[in-house]
Amino acid sequence: MKSCEVAIIGAGPCGLFQAFELGLLGIQAEIFDALPEPGGQCMRLYPDKPIYDIPACPEISAQGLVENLLTQLRPFEPVFHLGQKVKTLLPQEDGQFLLETDSGTQRLTKAVVIASGAGAFEPVRLIVPGVDRHEGKQLQYAVTNREQYRDKQLVVVGGGDSALDWALNLMPVAESVVLVHRSERLRAQPHSVQTMQQACERLEMQFLIGRIAGLLEEQERLVGVKVQSTDGVTRRVDCDELLVLFGLAPQIKELRSWGLELSQNLICVDTERFESSIPGIYAVGDINSYPGKKKLILSGFHEAALAAFAIKGRLQPDAPVQLQYTTTSPVLHQRLGVNPDISDLS
Repeated sequence: MKSCEVAIIGAGPCGLFQAFELGLLGIQAEIFDALPEPGGQCMRLYPDKPIYDIPACPEISAQGLVENLLTQLRPFEPVFHLGQKVKTLLPQEDGQFLLETDSGTQRLTKAVVIASGAGAFEPVRLIVPGVDRHEGKQLQYAVTNREQYRDKQLVVVGGGDSALDWALNLMPVAESVVLVHRSERLRAQPHSVQTMQQACERLEMQFLIGRIAGLLEEQERLVGVKVQSTDGVTRRVDCDELLVLFGLAPQIKELRSWGLELSQNLICVDTERFESSIPGIYAVGDINSYPGKKKLILSGFHEAALAAFAIKGRLQPDAPVQLQYTTTSPVLHQRLGVNPDISDLS
């Protein structure tokens, strides 16, 4: 069975930065995520939304943040296991952990960092007869290829930020865009709602209040949907593509089975090492809980740094864990693959 030094569960911003911090300390990590691409919930739900509270970045999109983190992480060449949910995490007699995914990937690892947000996320699915025949084809739960919708009749279902953002973002690409939501009360930012309403007034898109009551098919292809309004009237809406954006639901069944101390489905950790109730298993980001916890990306970055030093001490208990600075340390420069001129530094 293959082994790795550290397994990170979650490829969101905190998981990616955790791998970077471990890399600075000379520790190789493998990263597991149930989603098919890095970036976690923020990348899945609002890649184009600006973030304003990342240090030294007055404004950056979720996609830009993830791309920068991946670039920063590149020197350490972590192994990614994407589209794989960790199902089993078992302590071994020798202090290691056996990790197994739903795809059958197994690893023996010396330490585990759980950075999975509020758990492994799966899209909330549309429930109508025949939906499974079109999932991953004409029916998608996330946008992975904007060009897929070029010159197509598109129906977007949902009333949150992600649904409105993508409806507006794809409007210049698609032949037509129809947004469908069960209520006139939308959960998106007021500015997005106003922009959508203005686009409807200009006849650039359409907003229908109702629910998807069925799919329309011809020769096994999706050609439209049935939209049932609150007054009971069902309308046919033609479409080539159906984009369902109900959000992501956390899946925490596995987390509960791993024997960790939890508080309201969050992992209890100490604030010195960010270690859980099981030695060798750490938690950073929105998945952990401690007094004064703030669910901010920058807080998760701080937690990842301290967890990395704790893991270094666990893996090499007889070696001193020295704090080095990337501005002056030749060792860190070598690991990062850089060679700055530090002759003028005192």
